[in-house]
Amino acid sequence: MRRQRKLNAEINVVPYIDVTLVLLIIFMITTPLMNLGVEVNLPQSKANTIDIESEPAVINVTAKGDLYLSIGGEYELLDTATLLTKLAAFVKVNPDVPVMIGADTAVTYGQVYQAMAVAQQAGAKKVGLISDPIKPD
Repeated sequence: MRRQRKLNAEINVVPYIDVTLVLLIIFMITTPLMNLGVEVNLPQSKANTIDIESEPAVINVTAKGDLYLSIGGEYELLDTATLLTKLAAFVKVNPDVPVMIGADTAVTYGQVYQAMAVAQQAGAKKVGLISDPIKPD
């Protein structure tokens, strides 16, 4: 006589725990390596905020005078000619997109003006400046 085996209906969770721990370690290692932004010390002002319907293109000018372009999230270091080319291509596809310029407080007026001129040469109709709100004492 043969003895019939019972089916084992238990879930073995050990492989799932292993996979979860490996994914956790991968995310813990890669998260600090992501470049989430550009270090810019924005000036403070009492300027009113504006409402923007679409995601703006952002040009950041660092204290060293480097130009970074962000279209939809990640910042990319560019020279003036490449910035103009990329921004012009983006503005051609999205003609009503606002272009916001954030410049470090150590940057001269001329460098901010150059960034604004590049945005206008690219065909941007709306160009604005970014500042931080004044912190209460």
